[in-house]
Amino acid sequence: MVSRGRAEIVVHFPTMQQRVVDELGRRIVGGSWEPGVPLPVEDALAAEIGVSRGVLREAVKALAAKGMLHVRPRTGTRVLSPEHWNHLDRDVLRWKQAGDATALLRDTSELRRIVEPEAARLAAERAGSEDVRVLYDALTAMEAAAARPGRRGYVEADIAFHRALLDAGGNRLLGSLGRAVEIALEHSFRVSTRTPGAVEASLPAHRAVVQAVEARDPAAAAAAVLAIVEAAEDEIARSPGMPDGAA
Repeated sequence: MVSRGRAEIVVHFPTMQQRVVDELGRRIVGGSWEPGVPLPVEDALAAEIGVSRGVLREAVKALAAKGMLHVRPRTGTRVLSPEHWNHLDRDVLRWKQAGDATALLRDTSELRRIVEPEAARLAAERAGSEDVRVLYDALTAMEAAAARPGRRGYVEADIAFHRALLDAGGNRLLGSLGRAVEIALEHSFRVSTRTPGAVEASLPAHRAVVQAVEARDPAAAAAAVLAIVEAAEDEIARSPGMPDGAA
């Protein structure tokens, strides 16, 4: 119920099925079961996790939909190799971040190099005044967050900027890709902004992207966003706690 004069606060708790999906997903990504190896028999696995067989079956179905498990009658449920997984699935990205953060950072950087310069070209060719305004709004939010103690909200504003850039070209697949890889971008940005001076250096580079889009200069927009990606790679490599060659 909502108390009079107070805003309602809604808290979402994971269901039992979601918790089992998370447990099994982390085990698969972590290599607890090799590809091709069947999961333990249903009764034993359900008892180990402490859930009913029905809950376990629904969790297995969810993981099969992500390309991680293959269910066959009489032959058991087997783990599929990573090339079958949906690596853009938010849960899979989250499990990969927890299991092998370095590999996820590398994959994210390579994806950004492939996608973002061409997305910036499209934005410079097609963006309307509203698209440019959204980019400027995201940049303003980044600048405001950079000035706060602890830079609270900076990463979220940075993600909003890059999602707006992918949207600005009018290609709906690119826009959906930005939303799909948001967890990977968040992880990458949080690591890259740990390096002293990284945030301060990043702001002019982002402004250069918006100005190039506004000026309808595709080559300048592509070069500006590639410079951001390359700087992030360098910052990740130098970030405290990252192994050499992590990026």
